[in-house]
Amino acid sequence: MDELSLIYLVLILVILVILSAYFSSSETAMMSLNRYRLKHLADRKYKGAKRVHQLLERPDRLIGLILLGNNFVNILAAMIVSLITLRIYGPDGLLFSSIALTAIILVFAEVMPKTVAAIRPERVAFPSSIVLKALMLIFYPLVWVLNKISNGLLGIFGITNIKRSEDPLSREELRTVVKEAGGVIPHKHRQMLFGILDLENATVEDIMIPKSEMYGINLEDDWVVIRDHILSSRHTRLPCYKGNLSNVKGMLHLRRITKHVGSPNFDLHTVLSTLVPPYFVPAQTDLYMQLVNFQKERERIAFVVDEYGDLEGLVTLEDILEEVVGEFTTDPADQTKDVIRINDETFIIDGSANIREVNREYNLGLPEDGPKTLNGLILETLEDIPTPGTTFRLDHIIIEVIKTLERSVKAAKISVTLPPDTGEGTTDKGPE
Repeated sequence: MDELSLIYLVLILVILVILSAYFSSSETAMMSLNRYRLKHLADRKYKGAKRVHQLLERPDRLIGLILLGNNFVNILAAMIVSLITLRIYGPDGLLFSSIALTAIILVFAEVMPKTVAAIRPERVAFPSSIVLKALMLIFYPLVWVLNKISNGLLGIFGITNIKRSEDPLSREELRTVVKEAGGVIPHKHRQMLFGILDLENATVEDIMIPKSEMYGINLEDDWVVIRDHILSSRHTRLPCYKGNLSNVKGMLHLRRITKHVGSPNFDLHTVLSTLVPPYFVPAQTDLYMQLVNFQKERERIAFVVDEYGDLEGLVTLEDILEEVVGEFTTDPADQTKDVIRINDETFIIDGSANIREVNREYNLGLPEDGPKTLNGLILETLEDIPTPGTTFRLDHIIIEVIKTLERSVKAAKISVTLPPDTGEGTTDKGPE
């Protein structure tokens, strides 16, 4: 080294700093890559992604190789700086040269390259993998020895699995991943993913059509009435019962009897012969499980029963899918029949409106952990049958009863306000 000119020493020092920057940026880029995107690119035979994916299968070897190269060039750079300092300033300049080299290494070989690699990991990692894979082949024996030593010491502390593991994500962690993706995932797709993740948070009871709103055929009616119901029905499947809906006998698929409608032999016996046995499900079944059950049983409609076996309502495959992709209907009247929007803060809502659907459509924040309809929420809160004019506050919402009929609330005005500063919800009954 003493025979080398000062220019050559400086040139070697510059090359060593560049190599140090290369190893530092490679390490950061490899560890900053999006593993899911990397797997996707590797599956699509993208060469750079395949190389990086292979290197990351054994992170201990990759890190060992990078640190081996990085430390070697940094130590060699320190030796070169010492030679340069001794030639120019003598032993008295060694302290200054050490400080200067530390600053150079930190700025040009650590902070700058690692920052760039963290911002653009793919642009750094994919080209770097070419050199790293070649170096891995050349220095594999030395890397193997280093890994054996380090892995043996790690084994003392109970760390034995040195391969890169893929830890499963919980539902809430997946929600965070989707939420933090931001603009990377289109808004519509992001909402669908949230819908899928939330299926386990809702039950069949939350989305079912209540028994009071079910439409079906009473098999005890006159044949003329039954025939008129079949011909005028807007649905392709109709529940059939005797006496009342609690006594369900089956589901009638109108498509199966279409060919018999014009026949003189079309009668009640034909209808009974085509009935499909009813499919019952518990009200507390979560939507994800019910979706799986629909697929397993090859059913599209189920009758919902409570813990005592009494019929509560009806749920369809379409109802569950709407929780993921949104409403299927294109008729604006169907979407707004339960809600009249006065302004951004005031709504008139039908008492039978489903709270979950109203919240999803208008983001009102009505409580969903109790009754499923607005009428049920009002009755539970007041513990009484209210009269028109009854007004009360529920958290940040003021509810005014507008219309009642017999023992239920038919319509109420909802006014969204700022959350109250103090005190609990108050109730103010209007004139009797």
